[in-house]
Amino acid sequence: MRLQGTTLIKADRQTVWDYITDGEKVAQCAPGVEKIDVIEPRRKFKAVLSVGFGSVKARFNADIEFTELEAPNRAVFRGRGVSSAGVGDATAEMVLSDASDAQVALDWTADVNLGGTLASLAARLMGPVTQKLSAQFFECMKTRIEA
Repeated sequence: MRLQGTTLIKADRQTVWDYITDGEKVAQCAPGVEKIDVIEPRRKFKAVLSVGFGSVKARFNADIEFTELEAPNRAVFRGRGVSSAGVGDATAEMVLSDASDAQVALDWTADVNLGGTLASLAARLMGPVTQKLSAQFFECMKTRIEA
């Protein structure tokens, strides 16, 4: 499943960059994150997160790593989570650019793949739920960065 969007944030690019590459700050906005451990600051993390699609719920142990960092312009990360209900893989890219009115445009794309029981039971709900969670996540980040 491919997701994408743009969020405009009233802040300078370095402030946005510092936030989006800080795993602990990002985790505060990520729906379902129960715990995050920083393995290597601004590079590698371990997380525990819960995801639900209707009545189908799963708790994942995930490894997340930034694979490309071009400060303060572009970041790519990969994550893999494993649960008793299946596996999840995600790759995401965030690109920062200057926008009008002292804003930064955060353009993002994500490719998410789920396998196992979770994918087969929740297939028709994944798109709408994932879009909703993405919108909540980016709105939370925008609010915190602008505060």
